[in-house]
Amino acid sequence: MDLDAVADELYALRPEEFTSARASAVAAARTAGDRELAARIGALRKPSLAAWVSNLLVRSRPGEVEPLLRLGEGLRRAHQDLDGAQLRELSRRQHALIRTLSLQARQLAAQAGHPISESVQREVENTLHAVLADPGAAETWATGRLAKPLSAAVGFPAVAGGVPQRAGGGAPDQGRSAGEPGPGRAGRGGTAKDTKADEQRRRRLAEARRAAEAADRELRTLRDGAEAAGRAAQEAKQEVERLQQHVDELAGELERARGAHQQARFAERTAREQARAAERRVREAGRKAAAAADRLARLTSPES
Repeated sequence: MDLDAVADELYALRPEEFTSARASAVAAARTAGDRELAARIGALRKPSLAAWVSNLLVRSRPGEVEPLLRLGEGLRRAHQDLDGAQLRELSRRQHALIRTLSLQARQLAAQAGHPISESVQREVENTLHAVLADPGAAETWATGRLAKPLSAAVGFPAVAGGVPQRAGGGAPDQGRSAGEPGPGRAGRGGTAKDTKADEQRRRRLAEARRAAEAADRELRTLRDGAEAAGRAAQEAKQEVERLQQHVDELAGELERARGAHQQARFAERTAREQARAAERRVREAGRKAAAAADRLARLTSPES
């Protein structure tokens, strides 16, 4: 028995199956005499609904994992390079891809018998944003073993406090005045060049931030519009279903009324035929009675 194999099996289950399956795995490890493994299995947390949906997306759509990871790498690189044009293009792709994946996740959850609310879907989207911003979150998400949704960091690791980081991870030298030359540089010419480069980096950073904020505002607006349209569509669907049910009920009543009408007409025809037959029998009986009376009168007549 292996912890990774057990974890893969557990986090592939539906939420309501997790606890009992984990208890069975713990018992099996103890029976095998591996108490350490039993403890580690027992420490595996049951996933929240949003985490389970995120895991379901990874496991059911493995072909979507790599494009999202590549997009995250591109976004982080663009933030590090402060490439405004590339950031705008990648941000557009980011919002489109995350929206597509979150809708796929919602559909998968419904098909698996666990429809999710808008708030849970937003947690799934936040997890996807975290995957793009943080390579550690991306690695965790790609395992399909989340126990809780991930939270997207503010900004990307390549940008901290408005100062772009060096490729080696350190920030540019801070605390020097504008007139001080940097390490390894001499003279005022090098300082002016550095100052101009810093100004250009700050302008590109400001441009990138404005583009990201505009994209976020657009995303929120589109998301609100989509949610409103979704609610309206759901209400319209419910109204159509209600009216259809009413139509079905009226159709049933109409069919029953037609049947009753046909039965009544048949009963009416039967009754008329029975009445005519009875009238014929009455007339025949009348004639027989008259003939019998006439015969009796003749037999009792004195002249007979």
